[in-house]
This record gives sequence, structure tokens and C-alpha cells, in this order.
Amino acid sequence: MFDLITIGDATLDTFLVLDKARLTYGKNKRAEELCLQYGEKIAIEHSVHSLGGNATNVAVGVKRLGYKTALVTELGDDLNGDVILDELKEKGVNTKYIKIHKNAETRTSIILSYRGERTILSHHIKRNYTFPKNLQTKWIYYTSLAEGFEKIQENLTVYLAKHPEIKLACNPGSYQLSVGKEHIKKLFPHIEILFVNLEEAGVLLGKKYKPKKALKLLQKMGVKTPVITDGTKGSYVFDGAKYYFMPIYPIKALERTGAGDAFASGFLSAILAKKTIPEALTWGTANSGGVILEMGAQKGLLTKSALTKTLKKYPQYIPKKI
Repeated sequence: MFDLITIGDATLDTFLVLDKARLTYGKNKRAEELCLQYGEKIAIEHSVHSLGGNATNVAVGVKRLGYKTALVTELGDDLNGDVILDELKEKGVNTKYIKIHKNAETRTSIILSYRGERTILSHHIKRNYTFPKNLQTKWIYYTSLAEGFEKIQENLTVYLAKHPEIKLACNPGSYQLSVGKEHIKKLFPHIEILFVNLEEAGVLLGKKYKPKKALKLLQKMGVKTPVITDGTKGSYVFDGAKYYFMPIYPIKALERTGAGDAFASGFLSAILAKKTIPEALTWGTANSGGVILEMGAQKGLLTKSALTKTLKKYPQYIPKKI
């Protein structure tokens, strides 16, 4: 029996820390753009290779906090796929549910890091996703998949109906939100915990709202416990009765990739440990704080002892009712 099985694409990420670039505004003057000199050789400070993908990051994060995890994903039979398999095994994540496609590519991402923020170049690959049989687990974490995700989601919905003892957490990926948000919304009545950032909440709701209003609307649509992160402003949760806000720790970020996944893995680990929703917010915040101190989405993930030390270091940072 697993504590958590995650479902989502796995990637091999390459981080490039840029030495010289500039930020400007596009024609709409609402979003900053990262600009590099066209046709020139661009210097980088250094590069790092890391496992990536929301499902992979959360499986590793929850495992590091002491729980038994497995990953449902599909890889190509290329070098990148081999590297992902080997690293998952080394990190203690069970790989029995991973499917290998012959003569196929494994997803990759290039992350351009500049001034602590990241720009992601993501290579999505269409898959004929299949849903494994007999998932023995307490929780399922359903997250980012590429084209073809609808089939596996339909099978997931049927499986949850047959196994009401299994609880579902969800963090939809960018592709699912851009082309299939109506499919994601069909899952809402099955979702125990939904993790989204404020922008993603606006996509699902069809309009951007302030965090408290967005939480209320998501809960009305069927989600039992919606959780919204808002970058450096902190995180919010509604447990059906009370609203809570949790500030981030005063930590200077080296790089923010994986911060949301670290938050989710900390939050879910607290729930597995029978902690309260406010305590889960502190676990998520602490774990996220560890990740942003390192390059890559997994190097800074905390162990249970490191999490305890971090919580003791910032006793004044606690959730507040709003």
C-alpha cells in the first residue's frame, strides 16, 4: 500500500543560469519579456540537470518526508528516459507503474534562470496515455499531462468512483488548463485538495478574483479544500469553514522552479501525518523555502528533520484567519 501515487509527465530539466540578458515589456505593456541578443553567443554562469515534472517532484518530495510513493508516467526508451528511471529508483520512488514507449522521446524542458525567476521552454509530446490497474494507495496526486490526457482522466474518475476510500489531490498543468479546463472541472466533485496559483484559479473560474473570493467559488464548484498560492505574497486555503493566509519565510531565492511542487508535497505530507490544515500550510511553506535556496526542483526538498528545524527557525510565521 502506497501513501501517495502521483500521475503526470516526467521530464529531464536543464537549467541555464544567464549571465547577460535584459527585461522589457511587450506591446501590451502588462508582461515582462526576457530578451537575448539575436544571433549572438550568449554566456551562461552555469548549468544544472535535474529531474522535473510536477508528478515527479511531488513523489520525490513526499518520499523525502518519510512516506511511500510511486509515480504513474510514460517515458521514451531514450537516454533521458533511462536517466529519469535511474534517479527515481535512487531517490526511493517506486517505478512499477511507469510505461516505456519504444522509439519514442522523453519530455524535456529548458529553464532559463535570470535574476531568480525562470522562463521555461517545455517540449510536450502527445501520448496514448493508459491508466494502470489496481492502484493500492491512500492518496492520488493528479497533475500535468500533455495532449491525450482526457483518456487517463476519464479512467481516473471511474477508478475513484469504485474506490471511494482513495482521496484525490490535483494540480492541473499548463496544457490541461489551456485546452482542457472543462475536463479538469469535471473532476472537482472528486477532489479533496486542489492546488493552484492565483492565475490558474482565474483560468478555472473564467475571471481573476482576489484569493478569498476565488477559494469560495472553487469550493462551491465541488472542491473540498482549495489551496491557492500567490508567489511571494504567500498562500491561502479554505477548509469549508475557515479561511487561512500563510506568509512566506524571509528567504532570498536563488531560483524558484519547483517551489509550488515543494509546497504541495509538504502540505500533503502534513495531511498524511494527520496534521491540521493550518499546520499543513506551514509544512508546505517550509518545504518551498528549502527548494528556492537550490538550483532545480528537487535538490532543496526537505527531510523530516530539516523540516522540523525550519519550522523552529521561523516560529512567528504561522497561518492567520482571514
